Amino acid sequence: MATSFGTLDEFRAASGTHLGAGPWMAVDQERIQSFADVTEDWQWIHVDVDRAARSDMGSTIAHGYLTLSLLPRLSSGIFEFTGAGKVLNYGLDRVRFLNPVRAGDRIRAHAELVEVTDSGDGALGRVRYTLEIDGRVRPACVVEALMLALPA
Repeated sequence: MATSFGTLDEFRAASGTHLGAGPWMAVDQERIQSFADVTEDWQWIHVDVDRAARSDMGSTIAHGYLTLSLLPRLSSGIFEFTGAGKVLNYGLDRVRFLNPVRAGDRIRAHAELVEVTDSGDGALGRVRYTLEIDGRVRPACVVEALMLALPA
């Protein structure tokens, strides 16, 4: 069940808490290929299934930026704002790609609300996401996302 913030004060009060984990999502070769086509990044480790299978990776891997771009989908269901006027992406800090996501891997996000600070009329939240790979110890990515919640 998602954590729900009905007011900005509830959001501020949750600072320093673990918000939970989102659902698992499979990253298949079709998604990797589609991302390569959109970004025009056709490096062989992403799109040449046969060559990648013979490499030390053992398969194709997702682009790091593909993994990062899945954050909105991966974080769905972890928390929601029911009382804010709008919530805006404000930026990213400290993005680290720690472990490649192979075609067929399942990943999910864990979210920790690191801090919430006042920003004008709203509240600026820093959420640390750890993108876990099913069956592996090291995560795929750790990123701090900034979001600006504004009153209704």
